[in-house]
Amino acid sequence: MIQSAIPADARLTLRPVAFVDTPVGLDGRTARIGDSMLWFQAYEAVAIHNGVRVFRDTIPVEHFPDWIAGLPDPLAERATMLVANIAAPRPALQLGERTIRLDLPQVMGILNLTPDSFSDGGKHVGDVQGAADSGFAMTVAGAALVDVGGESTRPGAEKVWEGDEITRVVPVIERLAASGVPVSIDTRKASVMEAALGAGATIVNDISALLHDPRSMDVVARAGCPVILMHAPSTGDDPHANRSGYGDVATDVFDWLEARIAACEAAGIARAKIIVDPGLGFGKSLADNLALVNRLALFTGLGVPLLFGGSRKRLIGALSNEAPAAQRLGGSVALASRAVDLGAQMVRVHDVPETVQALHLWRGLRDAALVAP
Repeated sequence: MIQSAIPADARLTLRPVAFVDTPVGLDGRTARIGDSMLWFQAYEAVAIHNGVRVFRDTIPVEHFPDWIAGLPDPLAERATMLVANIAAPRPALQLGERTIRLDLPQVMGILNLTPDSFSDGGKHVGDVQGAADSGFAMTVAGAALVDVGGESTRPGAEKVWEGDEITRVVPVIERLAASGVPVSIDTRKASVMEAALGAGATIVNDISALLHDPRSMDVVARAGCPVILMHAPSTGDDPHANRSGYGDVATDVFDWLEARIAACEAAGIARAKIIVDPGLGFGKSLADNLALVNRLALFTGLGVPLLFGGSRKRLIGALSNEAPAAQRLGGSVALASRAVDLGAQMVRVHDVPETVQALHLWRGLRDAALVAP
């Protein structure tokens, strides 16, 4: 099928492919993801109509204007928008007095204050100062911010009463924020968001994309804080439930996140405050997760910063003789490196020093390629 025959009401997505280390010597043949150090030479275009993929092709960057000209008008408009989204600079995060630039990948450290998280549950239970010290250590090691959570979202985890969740997170957030550490609150409950923001947190990280609690959208809009919208197949108590399968997992997740961005903007949340997370491991099979990683660059078409959370996830164990969570460092660093190669502006990790070191190497290689291609 040529592009002019694609139904005008098909869902079109574009994915940057054919990445290169440098644009030097490739004038007119590369495009750039935002203001990052990532250049590519082609777009993979996919069109889905009535749940069926009706078009897939790879179009070189230099031929793309002509390709767009051959599309039906609605699809040409969408393709033009997606290209603009991919190229749009990702604005820095202003977190109180701290500014976190997103033209280079950043690390978010995970600080779980739960007895039952899949990887480090119980490590900090009842030890407020010890938990805060772990957050301080992450910052010293190079984390741009610390993500504090008081409820496990592993499969089968019990829901935590909001009062208990607040009791777990607020004292730690207060200590971190008082020392100037940027903090995000990992919660899906509006009352916990309010308490955490009042204690000094500056970002809300919601695995339900502000759908679990009917008040959460208003809380974030009124606070004017950045928000991370994550995809999960269920917004109920178990975020892994209700998975009926995906037609095309990457496109399905893209469409869902695109709709959530639009809903947040309609509710008064500025687009510049929105970050997205495709929700690796949440209600997704091994094949789904691998497809999401391989096609991660697709999500740059949303035009907002991309957070990737692959640290110690189940897919690493599935591909390494069922290694337990504590023995998944190599896979975690590999996933983080792959994610930034494909356009992620931030990676959420347990192992901060090792990931920061990997990204320092990534930056050095990028700098060297630009200076001496």
